[in-house]
Amino acid sequence: MSLTFEDRRMTILNHLEMEGKVQVHHLSELLSVSTETVRRDLDRLEKEGKLRKVYGGAVKMRIELVEPPFLKRTQMMKAEKASIGKLAASLVEDGETIMVDNGTTTIEILPYLRDRTNITLITHSVPVLNLAMETFRGTIIFAGGEVNPEYQAATGSLTEQMLDQFKVNKAFISVGGISLADGITDYHLAEAAISRKMIQRSEESIVVADHSKFGMSTFSRVARLEEISMLITDTGCSKEWVDKMEALGIEVRIGE
Repeated sequence: MSLTFEDRRMTILNHLEMEGKVQVHHLSELLSVSTETVRRDLDRLEKEGKLRKVYGGAVKMRIELVEPPFLKRTQMMKAEKASIGKLAASLVEDGETIMVDNGTTTIEILPYLRDRTNITLITHSVPVLNLAMETFRGTIIFAGGEVNPEYQAATGSLTEQMLDQFKVNKAFISVGGISLADGITDYHLAEAAISRKMIQRSEESIVVADHSKFGMSTFSRVARLEEISMLITDTGCSKEWVDKMEALGIEVRIGE
């Protein structure tokens, strides 16, 4: 029995959600329909605003081509980020040294470390540094360099050279997007380089990301998914995504 448009629509959108892009010939084989039928389906879905057609297929619509300002992002997914931060903080053991990159999810780890005195925190993020100086009772190391007012973080070769001096237990990494095709990505080349360096200098690299980041690809690759030790997300993350991550050997934890 041939699939209806609604059946094909669901398959196309699910594939797009996981991969970030679809190809006409692959969909034709997957759905057992002609390439002309697939192209008509993609035309219809583009008119619905569900995707954007490109040569040979289609890609996921990007709601944000440019990352919103830091202050605006602090108001987005607040409850989800807090649940992620609480769970992430619970994984930090006494005596450990951790790296925390620049992000509105990673900063949510700090309130849950406030009474932990036997921890060393390394960060390049000005907002994380400011909050740590107010509430954190452990050791703080700022990986300085040229501070970018737009990112509110130190980036560049000086920061990378400083991070190279350390080997830490855990690095907590924020992301712009998570995609099966493109891995972990960020909006900014300079920030992606710092996150990548933190992953290299840690025993465990832990990505903290709310469910809105899944299926998204942003400008600059941070790492392949296989380079990540653990992913902490919220209850909005679909079981399909959890299964895909675990199939890659990535431990998934869900904040509540």
